Amino acid sequence: MKESLDKTKIPQHIAVIMDGNGRWAQQKGAMRIFGHKNAVTAVRECVEGCAELGVKFLTLYAFSTENWARPKDEVDALMELLVETIAKEVPTMMKNNIRLLSIGDVNTLPKKAHNKLKEAIELTKANSGMTVVLAISYSGRWEIREAVQSIVEKVVNKELKIEEITQEVIAANLNTKNIPDPELLIRTSGELRISNFLLWQLAYTELYFTEVLWPDFRKEHLVQAISDYQKRERRFGLTGAQVK
Repeated sequence: MKESLDKTKIPQHIAVIMDGNGRWAQQKGAMRIFGHKNAVTAVRECVEGCAELGVKFLTLYAFSTENWARPKDEVDALMELLVETIAKEVPTMMKNNIRLLSIGDVNTLPKKAHNKLKEAIELTKANSGMTVVLAISYSGRWEIREAVQSIVEKVVNKELKIEEITQEVIAANLNTKNIPDPELLIRTSGELRISNFLLWQLAYTELYFTEVLWPDFRKEHLVQAISDYQKRERRFGLTGAQVK
């Protein structure tokens, strides 16, 4: 299926809401963490598929600020899984020249998870291939609030004038300041919402929803999403005639 794609129209940044782990586990009569553990294969497939196709940035919504309200046993297991997965995947990222970044309030992570994440980011920082961005303890509203507070502080300190606050200034104060906006958002499990994810950045992103539960997501599903994306006309407020 990859051969059917137009290699000149591969999105440079794909964002993914990895949804359906709990339902996948429940369908198999297992605990929710079983779904999260099996989701690691889907992450690997998605990363490999994007790297093979020439995608430059892949942002994965791994854990939202709202997820902290889930049962403690599930949250603790997820944090342990995060540590284990990062430790296992760093050698592969190094081998494949993949850089790791994170967005979100990572200071709220347990110390072990936070340290492992920082270590992986440091080890891969010189890699020049695809960048994988983990959104952890992240929410779009939190990010925008942080940006507003940063901008207000600059105004108070007379480093910035109110009339100088542009869209570019706001973007430069977001967690994603050095990352281009996604061209394609993929959400699995059939849910039709963006769940407080990249609220500023998704303004002109193409949205793709699939019924596939995240643990079952494979490279062929990624190709299907990109194929659908390539059939769309991205107009950014212009008319079709203007774009052509």
